[in-house]
Amino acid sequence: MSRFKRANKVDSLVGFRMENTESTVPYGLLKAARKTGQLNLSGRGLTEVPQNVYRLNTDTPDEAQQDVSFGQPDRWWEQTDLTKLLLSSNQLKQLSDEIRLLPGLTTLDLHDNQLSNLPSALGELQELQQVRLSHNQLRSLPLAVCTLKNLHSLSLQRNLLESLPEELGQLENLTELDLSNNLLKALPSSLGCLTCLQKLNLSHNELSCLPDSLAQLTNVKVMDCSSNQLTDIPVSLSEMLALEQLYLRHNRLRLLPSLPAPMLKDLYVGNNQIELLEAEQLASLTAISVLELRDNKIKNLPEQITSLSTLTRLDLTNNDIAILPASLSLLPNLKVLLLEGNPLRGIRRDLLKKGTSELLKYLKGRIKEGPADTADEGHTAMTLPSQASVNVHNIQNLKLLVYSEKQSSSVPDELFDAAANQSVTTVNFSKNQLTSIPSRLVELQSSVSDISLGFNRLMCCSPDICRLLHLKHIDLRNNQLSDLPPEMKNLTKLCSIILSYNRFKSFPEVLYQIVSLETVLLTSNQVNEVDPCRLMKLVHLSTLDLSNNDLLKIPPELGLCTSLRCLSLEGNPFRTPRAAIMAKGTDAVLEYLRSRIPTQGLNSADTTPQL
Repeated sequence: MSRFKRANKVDSLVGFRMENTESTVPYGLLKAARKTGQLNLSGRGLTEVPQNVYRLNTDTPDEAQQDVSFGQPDRWWEQTDLTKLLLSSNQLKQLSDEIRLLPGLTTLDLHDNQLSNLPSALGELQELQQVRLSHNQLRSLPLAVCTLKNLHSLSLQRNLLESLPEELGQLENLTELDLSNNLLKALPSSLGCLTCLQKLNLSHNELSCLPDSLAQLTNVKVMDCSSNQLTDIPVSLSEMLALEQLYLRHNRLRLLPSLPAPMLKDLYVGNNQIELLEAEQLASLTAISVLELRDNKIKNLPEQITSLSTLTRLDLTNNDIAILPASLSLLPNLKVLLLEGNPLRGIRRDLLKKGTSELLKYLKGRIKEGPADTADEGHTAMTLPSQASVNVHNIQNLKLLVYSEKQSSSVPDELFDAAANQSVTTVNFSKNQLTSIPSRLVELQSSVSDISLGFNRLMCCSPDICRLLHLKHIDLRNNQLSDLPPEMKNLTKLCSIILSYNRFKSFPEVLYQIVSLETVLLTSNQVNEVDPCRLMKLVHLSTLDLSNNDLLKIPPELGLCTSLRCLSLEGNPFRTPRAAIMAKGTDAVLEYLRSRIPTQGLNSADTTPQL
């Protein structure tokens, strides 16, 4: 008899445990989900999805069985089909076939679980537009996923995928595909059928080649193939007409790819084995703005590099370059030139530390002067344009207004008079003794896009400069600024701002509001904090220099600023990340920071890294 009692006791406990499993989802959460169509169960330690979640839209809720009157907000029969189900950061090892009971799902988030397979019933959820499966243990992509014709975004990073099915090409509406951090050795040719694709991440795999079918992806704007084993890039990729950003870092390339893709603006080929830059490859980069060649074995720069007229940033860090061609100074839009770690001859190290403008000026001075410049001044009464007090030639033909290195406290009115109605685009008033921004600058507001006011004595930035609505670049380095005017948010075209060597104690508030920013240089100030949540809204920000400031800690959420491609934090008093991690570069630092974000914090923000 006692044996039966013991058995009954065991059965009762099992039943109790089952009820406890169901109760892991608070009733109020389910009730709210029926109204909103969204259910967030992230980070709840679930080992399986409770049945009442699958049956949320099929079972009659408890309210219907109670003899009570309902007010308008409590009408259970007016429930909404579940469209968004978030199950990330749990301990799920499998998903039940009952997932088919939620046919209205458009978003299914399963990232950061322990899934090794998926049910075939997943293919019945034909309304799905976004599926997140990253950070799981999938060894193959279930064919059920390949039948989701309305899928727009598929995230599979950090799994154990060794191959992909040809059926992947059936996802004809896919715009984002992330396959990074897997074990892929090859790609299916059907990948070229994903003609709506705009972002493709193939980084951190074991790819030794890319299929020619990628040329059919004529809508892809961003493609990341970093950290693979690529030795060559097929010329057919030049047919990717929309390609703007291409990442090929950490591969085995020996030559710069020849890619005449008409829209290619950013090309990152750092950490490869490139020894020679050929004129043919350079000539194909007709729209290039950022060219990263760091950590290669380049020995010489060809004179044809001057054909890259649109180049704004050239990174040649850690190569074998001994001599720089003076013609490098003729690149009209070059703003950043990085040369650290090269055995350069004939260039003093202190000159490298003075910045790009000083280096380019030095190189320009090495260009041999023409016959007109070497004429005997004693035998001519002609004044060269560059010798005149107002360089009319520069203003009228180059649209350039220069009054630099005069050590003057003001800019003569005759310069502004000469620039009237000339559509001047570039202004250089650097290296003077200006204590305020010249008020007459506003007269150039219809055309000026680039202003240099560095190396002056500015203590404040006049709101007048915020009326220059076409401004794209502004250089305010080496002044005495501690704040920027809030009106600067009106500069909706501003791409880069240089504030190095000033007196800022925090990241300038107004910069968080200028979403067009791509480059912010704040080195050598007194910045002690930065808000990563607001930085994430600067979706175009690719370069952020906060070196030599007073940052005591680096917020882990900074790792979520995935648009960053160059983050400089050296020279701050923080303890982590350690120097060994910093030395690995921006990608490693961002990944380290992301790893330190509390799991709960990630869930509450409903955030996943972007491609």
